[in-house]
Amino acid sequence: MAFPSDDMHSARPVWNRTALAWMGFYALVLLGWLGVFAMAVQNPAADLAGMPADFWASLCIAAGQAAFGPLVLMWGLMALAMMLPTFVPALRCFLDLSAAGATSLQGAVALVGGYLVVWGLAAVAGAGAQYGLSRAGLLALNGASVSGWLTAALLLGAGAYQFTALKEACLAKCRMPLTFFMERWKPSTPRAWRMGVELGVLCLGCCWALMALGFVGGTMNLLWMGAATLFMTLEKLPDIGRWLTRPVGFALIAAGVFTALHTLLTV
Repeated sequence: MAFPSDDMHSARPVWNRTALAWMGFYALVLLGWLGVFAMAVQNPAADLAGMPADFWASLCIAAGQAAFGPLVLMWGLMALAMMLPTFVPALRCFLDLSAAGATSLQGAVALVGGYLVVWGLAAVAGAGAQYGLSRAGLLALNGASVSGWLTAALLLGAGAYQFTALKEACLAKCRMPLTFFMERWKPSTPRAWRMGVELGVLCLGCCWALMALGFVGGTMNLLWMGAATLFMTLEKLPDIGRWLTRPVGFALIAAGVFTALHTLLTV
């Protein structure tokens, strides 16, 4: 027979492990936002993580002048700041399974690690796109498009993607993390890492076109980053997201058509 005091003592380590996991997770989110804020305000006095001030200043240099390496780091920080919040429902589901004894804290770390591997590679791709567009003279100093045709293409592409079967399939998985885990579950750390990678790929499938809109508003525009993070987080919630995806798609297409017509008439 188990006494209440026994239950309390047995539950405490689980709670502590869960709390520790969430603290580490949100520390990464905070690190991402601190980094992008330091870059956005172009604060040469910032000395985060022991980095010299001129290093951070180099990340704040005009997009057309920044080297590829700093751009990769910039996009990596953007991924931490913007994409980790969208991962909260999946991580919460995984940690609920952990509390039931189905997995461990190491598994949660592996899950987040696998997810971040995918977005780390996406950061390299984003940096490469920004580097190429900057060298082609298509981006302003803040990373925003100076070409009406590029802006129109980004808006139209992101809007059209909201209606694709691929977007819908990725969203369906992201909106039902419990079903995702039940279909793939094996109680091991390597398996958790692999599930994190799969969730990262699904998330990338949901969000890559919206992330590309950073070239419309400016890749270091905090207002755009905050709005995009909020939208991508809400879009993954089943009760809310289904009311957002298509209307936003129509709005983006309308904005793209308007931009194209305006560019055509002003040439």
